[in-house]
Amino acid sequence: MSTPFGVDLGNYSSVIAVAKNRGIDVVVNEVSNRSTPTIVGFGVKSRSIGETGKTQQTSNLKNSVENIKRILALNADSPDFEIEKKYFTCPVVVKDGQAAVKVRYLGKQEEFTPTQLEAMYLNKLKDTAVKETKGNITDICLAVPVWYTEQQRRAAADACQIAGLNPVRIVNEVTAAAVGYGVFKTDLPEEAPKKVAFVDIGHSSYTVTIGAVKKGELKILGSAYDKHFGGRDFDRAIAEHFADEFKSKYKIDIRTNPKGYNRVLVAAEKLKKVLSANSQAPFNIESVMDDVDVSSQLTREELEEMVKPLLERIHVPIEQALEAAGLKSEDLDSIEVIGGCTRVPSVKTRLAEIFGKQLSFTLNQDEAIAKGAAFICAMHSPTLRVRPFKFEDTNSFSVTYYWDKDAEDTDHLEVFPKGGVFPSTKLITLYRTSDFEIEAKYTHPEELPAGTLPEIAKWKLSGVEVAEGQDSAICKLKVRNDPSGFFTIESAHIVEEKEVQELVENPEAKPEDEPEYKTVKKLVKSKDLDIVFSGLALPEKVLAKYFEEEGKMVAEDKLVAETEDRKNALEEYIYELRGKLEEQYADFASPEEKEKLGGMLMKTEDWLYDEGEDASKAKYIAKYEELASLGNLIKGRYNAKQEEFRQELRAKQEASQAAAMAEKLAAERANQKAGGDKKTTEGADQDGDVDMADELD
Repeated sequence: MSTPFGVDLGNYSSVIAVAKNRGIDVVVNEVSNRSTPTIVGFGVKSRSIGETGKTQQTSNLKNSVENIKRILALNADSPDFEIEKKYFTCPVVVKDGQAAVKVRYLGKQEEFTPTQLEAMYLNKLKDTAVKETKGNITDICLAVPVWYTEQQRRAAADACQIAGLNPVRIVNEVTAAAVGYGVFKTDLPEEAPKKVAFVDIGHSSYTVTIGAVKKGELKILGSAYDKHFGGRDFDRAIAEHFADEFKSKYKIDIRTNPKGYNRVLVAAEKLKKVLSANSQAPFNIESVMDDVDVSSQLTREELEEMVKPLLERIHVPIEQALEAAGLKSEDLDSIEVIGGCTRVPSVKTRLAEIFGKQLSFTLNQDEAIAKGAAFICAMHSPTLRVRPFKFEDTNSFSVTYYWDKDAEDTDHLEVFPKGGVFPSTKLITLYRTSDFEIEAKYTHPEELPAGTLPEIAKWKLSGVEVAEGQDSAICKLKVRNDPSGFFTIESAHIVEEKEVQELVENPEAKPEDEPEYKTVKKLVKSKDLDIVFSGLALPEKVLAKYFEEEGKMVAEDKLVAETEDRKNALEEYIYELRGKLEEQYADFASPEEKEKLGGMLMKTEDWLYDEGEDASKAKYIAKYEELASLGNLIKGRYNAKQEEFRQELRAKQEASQAAAMAEKLAAERANQKAGGDKKTTEGADQDGDVDMADELD
């Protein structure tokens, strides 16, 4: 049984959660952090993903990849291609018409697609969850931005499969947070729904979603977004400010030094957080470039002036979301805020001013999306029982289905309008004389993110047969916008008009009367059509290839990690054994053994820091066992003596305790005897007569 697994794959860091122990728990990573840096680094021997990738980023800048979700299935002719390139420290190239990255891995130049990169990162998150929960992780609910198109959602699902995960649902990020709100908030109304605006401003984008929530139910009424508004824009504004200042003050241009500029960006991100709680803060970096130390300071007012162009755009998604929902700000009952960038005071102030209401922080700003996704994944589990909850999302773009024009019908139909709810199923009836094709496209390409292809998918339908005496076949198509937002044709079949006998109902008929029938024409299913789908997902062969390559890279990473562990174990053993040989083990080794083992330790240490600096796992194990063959013999004598000493000590303690117990018992008996003699003496009078009062007692 798979443990339900929810992932909020953020641009800067990610949070994962699982459904277990009758609740939803956030999973901590290997260093006990509740979020993990979204970064994949490539090295000479292995990959460094998450925390290790972030730690090594400064020294491995050209081979470290962040901002993965921003270039997932990003077409090279999109204006976003050039915008996103400036946020990367490694080369961004074009591969098969889409963005990819070029890095040096295992001593060779390699190109990886964002789908592969996301799969690598998801595999790391899966491994973290497996180690923490000690369970099986195969099913995943992955949260993605609301502005993701079919192509990007398919790429996200492909990444899950490459990582060995089954994407039971691809869900919009803010919708996942809204589900968590609806499930875990205890004071929701049972009848008239509460209208809530969910505002998410993260590292790279800004989304507003309006939902109607009541007990056990959520309906998304509308969403809007700004793809280029987030925490990274604040960080870059600060970095650019100091780049200008340092150019004037120190005569250095950090823009020409990638490592120096990255250090300024990292420091800018920390400064932004400090200014969220303080009115001013210092800014210092040692040896930023050319051995120059820089120092400055920034006030909150100066930061707000820098990001003024951003703050002036903050109202747009709010107004668009309200319009899509058909509401005004005064119709809203609550404004729920999530995302790290909403901690910036100027952002909170502007949001409150625009809505005209006080902001609410009911949801955990960093973990709400992951927890909601984990609950949604649990809803799909066949073995878990969860609290009943129904939710519907809305389409960000309208979709039309096209087919070859026939004399008896039109050639297209807008099946899923913008703002329409999903999941949703529609039935289309076509009159065909032969096999045909259907294509799904976005109705209004101008509404799509720039550079997005309007084509979604194609289906070839075969097996059309026209019945005798008919001009065409009646084809019924069941088309679906499924829970993950994918557009499909679920089934297709031909129906025929046939004459059937139907009983005529006559309330006045007598029991002995013969039943009366009439002939009517009815549509009945005659045969299913064959459907061949071709869409934007990776072909099966490519998917299998990427899955195999990921498996090999995981095995390589594991081998490198295990080899490093064995190397460290050998080094520790050398130092431990050498120290103890002169101290604890000194009396348990003969002079010859000491000389021999000392020589072995010296020889192994010299090898370790020379030829053994980059040896195989087997070699480290062999060297360890060679030392242990004599070292453990001496250690065994020492341990035997220690055990003998412990046994003697235990025997002495037991003897001492036994003597003390015997002494105690003897004292108690003596006291009892003395007490009895005293009572006998006191019970007699001076003449030797028995005291009758004592006797009666």
